[in-house]
Amino acid sequence: MAHELNISGSGPALLRNVSLDSEEIWNARADLAASLRMAAKLGLEEGICNHFSAIVPGHTDLFLVNRLGWAFQEATASSLLICDFEGHVIAGDGVPEATAFFIHARLHMMLPRVGAAFHTHMPYATALSMVEGEPLVWAGQTALKFYGRVAVDENYNGLALDEREGDRIAAVLGDKDILFMKNHGVMVCAPNIAEAWDDLYYLERAAEVQLKAMSTGRPLIPVATDVAEQAAKQLRQGDPESARMHHESVRRVLDREAPDYRT
Repeated sequence: MAHELNISGSGPALLRNVSLDSEEIWNARADLAASLRMAAKLGLEEGICNHFSAIVPGHTDLFLVNRLGWAFQEATASSLLICDFEGHVIAGDGVPEATAFFIHARLHMMLPRVGAAFHTHMPYATALSMVEGEPLVWAGQTALKFYGRVAVDENYNGLALDEREGDRIAAVLGDKDILFMKNHGVMVCAPNIAEAWDDLYYLERAAEVQLKAMSTGRPLIPVATDVAEQAAKQLRQGDPESARMHHESVRRVLDREAPDYRT
């Protein structure tokens, strides 16, 4: 199901006079590799078809992304690619998966606030993208983390194999952070890797408990709108720091169990 990127162009990637091997960039590589590894550990990926990206620190026109053909559980800091928005691989061996490039490059280019973008077909959230109506019904506290932050792409349009589809997806996301892509999966966007990871994790948990509640056949009880709004504000107040600590815990776990992610 993965598709190789095929960009027509007249020349190689632009040569840069600045180093892409700084400590800050290497740490971003390790952070993104850790996110990929933990997503695999928790069953949030689908084969070799899903993709995470992040803007390269200090280079707003470049992004890190996992390479074509590698499962999330294989990701290492050095295996990640640095690409520009024209489809050139600036650093790394291999190429990005085609839909990864066309979705992520256009998101980062059109929406500079998006520092990290995680796309998965994780099972529970994807299941909610396949049913009629709004995906989340705001019946659980975890879901309220996303209250007012969700957009829904109602128009599945096949694979994102050109810039037009990437642009369309970015336009549908607009000023929101979470995109439920009907008949497809989800896109989680955030200012940085830690917040993207935190949202991805809790989005799947919220979807999981909602589907389990729905499976009882009994009516769900949505939280009152005014309470939902207040709870969402309370949850967002501590989000950046909580996300940082959450991602640090991910790295500690992997440092014990799979330290090669840092290589």
